[in-house]
Amino acid sequence: MKVIITGDHAGMTLRNEVKSVLDELGYEYEDTGADCTTSVDYPDYALPAAKRVASGEFDRGIFICGTGIGISISANKVKGIRCALTHDVFSAKATRQHNDSNVLAMGERVIGPGLAREIVKTWLTTEFEGGRHLNRIDKISAYENE
Repeated sequence: MKVIITGDHAGMTLRNEVKSVLDELGYEYEDTGADCTTSVDYPDYALPAAKRVASGEFDRGIFICGTGIGISISANKVKGIRCALTHDVFSAKATRQHNDSNVLAMGERVIGPGLAREIVKTWLTTEFEGGRHLNRIDKISAYENE
């Protein structure tokens, strides 16, 4: 699996934690996030990275800002992206099983590194269930294509 990681200035520390998880799991990844602590704009990072997931260049994306809210809103503007803002393990599992999310958003100011590691592991290793959930995903895709 190939993963793109990105985020603004408020997500630098948690991005490094996520990269260590990806290293442990043996996933290929690219970090396109801000490498500074001065304020930058999360759409400048979320939109290009989301386009790369939507194009199929990357299988999944993990996006981090201060709360995860702004970066997830930005990512979801890209056709084909199903970005889930997740701050607990149950939601990380459910969004993969039921929503086939292809981008995970988290907030560094909301959760700590230990929880983030568990969320990432769960999200990356949980498969989409398909079945009745596929019909719902198809409805979203049909709307995007109108």
